[in-house]
Amino acid sequence: MGADVTGYALAPSTEPNLFEVANVAPGMNSIIGDIRDPSHLTQALAESQAQIVLHLAAQALVGEGYRDPLGTYATNVQGTANLLEAVRNTSSVKAVVVVTSDKCYDNKEWPWPYRENEPLGGHDPYSSSKACAELVTAAYRDSFLAQAGVAVASARAGNVFGGGDWSASRLIPDLLAAFSASQPAQLRRPNAVRPWQHVLEPVAGYLILAERITATSTLAGAWNFGPGESDSRTAGDIANHLAALWGNDARWQAENSDFPHEAGMLLLDSSRAKQQLGWQPRWTLDTALSATISWHKTWLTAADMRAFTLQQIEQFNTHAQHGH
Repeated sequence: MGADVTGYALAPSTEPNLFEVANVAPGMNSIIGDIRDPSHLTQALAESQAQIVLHLAAQALVGEGYRDPLGTYATNVQGTANLLEAVRNTSSVKAVVVVTSDKCYDNKEWPWPYRENEPLGGHDPYSSSKACAELVTAAYRDSFLAQAGVAVASARAGNVFGGGDWSASRLIPDLLAAFSASQPAQLRRPNAVRPWQHVLEPVAGYLILAERITATSTLAGAWNFGPGESDSRTAGDIANHLAALWGNDARWQAENSDFPHEAGMLLLDSSRAKQQLGWQPRWTLDTALSATISWHKTWLTAADMRAFTLQQIEQFNTHAQHGH
């Protein structure tokens, strides 16, 4: 899109990590900072002269929310307020997309997909912190930003995966690590149903959304970017599929121990994004899983992963233009 990009984030939390492996730093201005530090954040935003702000910084794991609830609320709730306050004090900004989570809905464990107007809630600290972030975002929009001419939208995606994710206790990184080591993978909840999607799907949605709200502020508000219902599968299904793609006798087993509460069933209704933004999921689950395996196996050969990642993005983009 020809944007001049500034990033503001903590140092990567894993070794290896996508930022270094795919050599992301060239061609952008990277600032290591914490969104819990309002003065550094405000200064970085002002110096960037940003017109569009994509807010994706978060404590992103349910398990970590149980281990460190205060840190989770500090980052996801106060951090969001810090960011929106910085936006309020930076005159260059015209649009903000705040990315929360499909977990922000008050989960009734029902079989129907959630729409943007369903009640917010959350059983655990992570999920409720995302609902809180939505409330903070709406209050800043209604109290300050709308009248200042800044368009503010929030976005909720499903369970994302893709090459270059080494986060702890996430299904696909755990499976790939086990398969690479020729060990059976351990699954916490083989029967949990989630809306699985390649990370490029919602990211494409966030960029379309940012572009559209900059031009038409009436499109502000909340948006779901989830996969088609046929791509909502159990963790066990995903593990079987990935094991078959990996080959080499890859296998998994269910872990026998007590885990804190996590939702069993959660689906998103993305009709609004499809109808009003023309956004569509592009890759089937099979294509997305193949692309992830292909990324990981290519990385194991010590290839140029910046080039390979750009090539996968290009494949994703061409896929869309041909209307598959």
